[in-house]
Amino acid sequence: MGRAFQNRKESMAKTAAQKTKTYSKFSKEIYMCAKNGSPEVEANPALAHLIERAKKAQVPAHVIEKAIEKARGGGGEDYAVARYEGYAPGNTMVIIECLTDNPNRTFGDVRSCFTKTKTKIGTQGSVAHMFDHEAIFSFKGDDEDAVLEALMEADVDVTEVEAEDGKITVFAPQSEYGATRAALTNAFPDIDFEVDEIQFIPKMTHPVEGEDREMLEKFLEMMEEVDDVQNVYHDAEL
Repeated sequence: MGRAFQNRKESMAKTAAQKTKTYSKFSKEIYMCAKNGSPEVEANPALAHLIERAKKAQVPAHVIEKAIEKARGGGGEDYAVARYEGYAPGNTMVIIECLTDNPNRTFGDVRSCFTKTKTKIGTQGSVAHMFDHEAIFSFKGDDEDAVLEALMEADVDVTEVEAEDGKITVFAPQSEYGATRAALTNAFPDIDFEVDEIQFIPKMTHPVEGEDREMLEKFLEMMEEVDDVQNVYHDAEL
């Protein structure tokens, strides 16, 4: 029982840590969105959309409300977006997005993850050219033609529309995010997005195996533990 119990305890601890990370991520984003715009959801569509995403990620209501109340109170931290690039284990290209109130601390924490896995952080633009910065929308459905027609009628410039396994995924340039979302919600009022965000998508991927894979997984776990890291994008096939 000892080993089985230890495995379960470690799994529970990891799940709890992942939840805490998710809560922290959305709390920061909601706080900044409410502070820079309006803390009133009715007057801030971006905040309403962010809260919708947080609820789908099972962020508790009290976490959301606390972030909004903090923004209403004024003062508090001012978070800035920071983005880092580099080569992780297995010659994997990575982009790390952060929200930070102390850029020097965040850079040190991120660089440490590279250093401890014997890899190197790069300069801005060193790997970004190998990724597309795109809006992604995924929802249940199989009528690809109807979706494409709705987007064309709204004069939205999309990159690709895919239908697979009962789901439709729409890719669009990040600059077309708002127009694409509006066109989809107008054409399909009952649409329920499973994915609704802007991501960095690698133009090509490559397999990472053996010791490189183990080290890459360690690198990604270390990034998860950095409080200021919001998202990590890479081109590895795991």
